[in-house]
Amino acid sequence: MTTTGVVVCAAVLAAAGVFGLLRRRVDGRLKVRRDDGERRLGVAELGAELGERATLVQFSSAFCAPCRATRRTLAEVADMVEGVSHVELDAEQRLELVRELGILKTPTVLVLDAAGRVVRRAAGQPRKVDVIAALGEAV
Repeated sequence: MTTTGVVVCAAVLAAAGVFGLLRRRVDGRLKVRRDDGERRLGVAELGAELGERATLVQFSSAFCAPCRATRRTLAEVADMVEGVSHVELDAEQRLELVRELGILKTPTVLVLDAAGRVVRRAAGQPRKVDVIAALGEAV
């Protein structure tokens, strides 16, 4: 009976480890979603003006530790690239928009082109290099 418990415990730990590695690999990656391509966001939805060339939209929540790091990263990129703005939205206060866009976790980052079309999206904390690369497509 003890052997069965050890085997079950080992299997659960192995499965959790594999899940964690897979999750780490996809978390924060800027991807294209088919249903995002035609969606446009503007001043009415964001409560702020779009950037001249692109806009980085961040959905955050109050107790989200990765949201603070994401805020710093996106602000740095917006400061580096002319015509790019960063807009941070509180997901709890914008539930209708969150549901409409299918946002399931914070931080979620949307990269918008100058017309407000969603070009890329990342669920989780994106790397600075990936954000800059995604801007290349938006600009």
